[in-house]
Amino acid sequence: MPKYKRILLKLSGEALSKGADGILNFDFIAEVAEKIKVCADDGAQIAIVIGGGNIWRGKTGTQISRSRSDHIGMLATVINSLAMATGLENAGLKTVTMTAIPMQQIAEPYVRDKAVEHLENGKIVIVACGTGSPFFSTDTAAVLRAVELDCDAALFAKNIDGVYTADPKKDPNAKKLDSISYDDILKNDLAVVDSTAAAMGRENKLPVLLFGLDKPENIIKAINGEKLGTIVNA
Repeated sequence: MPKYKRILLKLSGEALSKGADGILNFDFIAEVAEKIKVCADDGAQIAIVIGGGNIWRGKTGTQISRSRSDHIGMLATVINSLAMATGLENAGLKTVTMTAIPMQQIAEPYVRDKAVEHLENGKIVIVACGTGSPFFSTDTAAVLRAVELDCDAALFAKNIDGVYTADPKKDPNAKKLDSISYDDILKNDLAVVDSTAAAMGRENKLPVLLFGLDKPENIIKAINGEKLGTIVNA
């Protein structure tokens, strides 16, 4: 049974492209959708935020402003969200895609109370376009939506299986941490989640679990509260 009744699941856009020639791996998306269905069938209410790093990753410079670059990134999250919605619907789940920037022909505008109503009616809610404003990452958007939707926890499914004492790709002696505090993240400027997301999580005492999406069944383990990844708490 789920440890967390209502959760915000943050999916890495890069993880969803796993091994694909193009930007998305639809076989992998189908696997992820099946695991989400198991959790939903067990009673979990699930909202999802998806990154856009498989399509666009914060390119800035003389040719494009940060603001314009972030707007492109928001549109990338819409592409990923619609793809994930298709996978979830194919798995038999009622799914609603909402966007922080209105685009009614594609998705519902994000309204907090409407999103909660969808969750309470057993629908999966995917929220795209980040916060709807530039200069905020999808990590920040995920924490914001988790707090806003009264989620019990935010689960970040990433390309790495937790937080390490050093970069495990560079340091063979790096050790994975079972837990870490928001204070440690902010004090040591750790690139676990961005500082805005960490500050918001700390202020609202939101537990954030970071774990690897290399095995889609990890989503079930995370929602059920099994020992996995690294928990970030206040």
